[in-house]
Amino acid sequence: MVALMPIDDDSLVATDPMAPIMWMKITNPDTVIPTCPPGTDIRVLIPTDARFSDLRKLLLAQRIPYREVRYLLEQELIATNTHARLTAILGTSGRVSRASRPLTGTAAEAARDGFDLMWYDHAETETASPLRVPAGEVIPAEWVRFLPHPVMNPAQAEAIPAIVGSNDHLIVVAPTGAGKTVIGMVGVLRTVLEQGKKAAWLVPQRSLTEELNRELDTWRDRGLRVERLSGEHRVDAARIRAADLWVTTTEKFEALSRTSTMREALAEVGCLIVDEIHLLGDSSRGSFLEAILARVRDDGSRIRIVGLSATVSNADELASWLQARTVRVSWRPTQLTWQLPMVANHSDWSLTEAAKIRLTASIVDAVSDGDGSVLVFCGSKRSVRRTALIIAAARGANVFNVDPDDTDRVYSICQTARVGLHYKGWEHKKEAEHGFRARELDVLVATSTVAAGVNMPARAVVVQDTEVAMKPIDVATVQQMFGRAGRVGTGERHGWAFLLVDETERAAWQRKLLAGFRVNSQIHTSLAEHVLAEAIQGRIRSILDAERWWKHTLSYHQGRRDMMPLRRAVDFLLDSDFLQRDNSSADTDRFVPTELGMVTGRLMVSPIVCHGLRKALSSICFPESADEAEVQIIDVLAAHVPNLSNAAVSEALKSRVLHLKWAHGIVDRHPAEFDNHQPLEVAGAAYTPGDLARAAMLAIINSPSAFRRDARIIAGIPYSTMSPVLEEAPRYLHWLSCQGYLSTVHPWVAIVAADLGRRILWRRLQPPRGSGRLLWMCEQMATPAYAEDIVPDLWVAATGRGLVSPDWVETGRPQGCQLNQSDYAMLLRDRTTGATLSNTDGYFTASCTAASTLVVWSGSNYLAAPIPPGRGEIRDRLASQPSVPSGAALFTRRGDYRATGWLNDYRDMEPIHPSDRG
Repeated sequence: MVALMPIDDDSLVATDPMAPIMWMKITNPDTVIPTCPPGTDIRVLIPTDARFSDLRKLLLAQRIPYREVRYLLEQELIATNTHARLTAILGTSGRVSRASRPLTGTAAEAARDGFDLMWYDHAETETASPLRVPAGEVIPAEWVRFLPHPVMNPAQAEAIPAIVGSNDHLIVVAPTGAGKTVIGMVGVLRTVLEQGKKAAWLVPQRSLTEELNRELDTWRDRGLRVERLSGEHRVDAARIRAADLWVTTTEKFEALSRTSTMREALAEVGCLIVDEIHLLGDSSRGSFLEAILARVRDDGSRIRIVGLSATVSNADELASWLQARTVRVSWRPTQLTWQLPMVANHSDWSLTEAAKIRLTASIVDAVSDGDGSVLVFCGSKRSVRRTALIIAAARGANVFNVDPDDTDRVYSICQTARVGLHYKGWEHKKEAEHGFRARELDVLVATSTVAAGVNMPARAVVVQDTEVAMKPIDVATVQQMFGRAGRVGTGERHGWAFLLVDETERAAWQRKLLAGFRVNSQIHTSLAEHVLAEAIQGRIRSILDAERWWKHTLSYHQGRRDMMPLRRAVDFLLDSDFLQRDNSSADTDRFVPTELGMVTGRLMVSPIVCHGLRKALSSICFPESADEAEVQIIDVLAAHVPNLSNAAVSEALKSRVLHLKWAHGIVDRHPAEFDNHQPLEVAGAAYTPGDLARAAMLAIINSPSAFRRDARIIAGIPYSTMSPVLEEAPRYLHWLSCQGYLSTVHPWVAIVAADLGRRILWRRLQPPRGSGRLLWMCEQMATPAYAEDIVPDLWVAATGRGLVSPDWVETGRPQGCQLNQSDYAMLLRDRTTGATLSNTDGYFTASCTAASTLVVWSGSNYLAAPIPPGRGEIRDRLASQPSVPSGAALFTRRGDYRATGWLNDYRDMEPIHPSDRG
């Protein structure tokens, strides 16, 4: 809403750029307008609120220009003094802080520019309906039936001719809500229908593959083959090869690129749609996207790139790197007004957090009072629950004594207050999405997942935290969150966005939001991983190849020309046995991936992290028991895998995590039962990096029954808090287990990791120690494409029959097995069932129906030899030492194993006896 003071004499409005200014944002109706010298450029922004009627009359009487901004929350005074020095005084809670030191320099300039933007955005203009263009005038008529609407908005009509009229790479920059999905659709349709090639659509998160997949359901009805590919959604390889379009995460597409069996299908891809291409600058996934695009932009590639983004300030630089054209669209279906409401900064972070939550609740109250919907973004899952409760309380709900970690009560209370919650692991997430879209809920409190593209429009967006998972949020993420405000299709023509900040961070955030998000390359942070990936795909075979590859990266384009980091990465991979010199070539500088390197690349785990794991585990003396071995591996993983050591946990939960860790993961163990007076240690202990991962994994090995399918809280810790570390750990445990056959780690590491990894992966089945082999067999029978659905059924059937291992003698295929009879017979031969290990005077021999690796050890030393199907031996003998344990293990290529000593405990599943734990 806009109100302009009528001005008859233009001389009263300063037009001289050097004239003194006094610009005010007023949120307190009692604010006094200072007296200014003649010629001062005076402007005032006030809320559209009845409380300001007297102030409006005063401004009109004094002929001071003013404009009205609905939901105005910022209190500011921006002025130049007698020496033409610009200053800005900001306020909290609706008043200018007299104690605040005035901002000067770039901070004051940012405040001025922010005011200027809001002033001109609220000029009184005629709002015309956007011109809609029939889609058949822009694209071939036979394509129109694949689009969600038969007409195109101005943004689509402006950008799509560049899609259909050339084969150029394109970077399309358009505001959030301008309909970029339709632009991407046309790129796919041209590739599939006109050129007869496949297309791949890359999105940044799994949840977005699901949403886009739903939007493309109509394509399947019209005969196009669309397959969704993501880490949690597996598809049969034959369907992947046959598909016209892959909807995939960046990481999944990169994983396909590293798979030799997918090379032929990848060669058929003619277009790559890259949603949110600005995520090249993301610290976690940007390097994977850069590696893909560097590969595609190679002069020999025939794949077209169409990048889509709303939040990139250096689009021309990206276009230059990709040899692409930039298509900029300025039309936005709604007007967006953003503000930075400020709270006082406290040394006690909890007071600052509480102030932000109260401010959020007041914004929600103001917006929803006018039948508006509000989307609130929080930096953690617990903050989502806590904020939702406070909003519910402000709406009259009784939240007394409700623990934010009691998810059932949080859900029921918030539901009655029309407040929904949304984050990964929240079981009511889909219900909240539907309720918010249907306006059954008018508030949705969420983590950043919704910002990245899940279609959840609202009148207003509140970004409550400037940190996500204890890491500073970037400006691109904030702009994406802002973009959810006032989206088309909801009847909203104005969007309102609020980033809550404290006094120390407001100026910096204002500068960043005005400047926009600049994409900077991230590939240098994980260089070894990407060099290895290119070597696996045969693109890098020497230092010269590596240097040629580097010149195609954004990092090189942005000025990183020093080749020494690249050479150090290659040297590291060679020294760490991920690469080896190519003995088949006369060129001594050529190299190839080792089997260890192939496994590392296929599993998409960091070679640097993996090298640290191997080094740490090799320094551990041979454990005396399975209990000790599992604790050792858990400690090493928690300390060396960044996503485990840096896992986010709220301050309120840290004491519970420590108690669970000291209880060795026994969830029903009271602190008074701890040994060695550990309750006192817990009381004074500090939380250390990796403790959440340690506690969660210890709980799985010592309290498997706590992870029943309906468990939401384990030892006072929300399952959703544990879930991220329990999703990450199996990847690295699987990497360790694969090395039994390669003999690149000690046998105890490979066997314990294999069993522990599957128990964590299938934790909802509550498997005890020794379940790894039976779970392995279930996975093999289910096949990767159907494992998520079929493994639980196979497990229930097997354990229901009393089976404790895969060593059954029947040769008929079990019900539910996805293998044909021939492949199932081969699986039976690839077990270690019936294999023998014998020791004669220190020489070990083995027999097995499958090709395998025999490994013998004495203490920390071990020897290995390949064993063909049948019988084999290790002819060398390790020097025996008194009191040093020795033994042997057998590993098949497919992943089965058996061993002597306490490692034989992992051959069969042990019964669960809770009273024996601890």
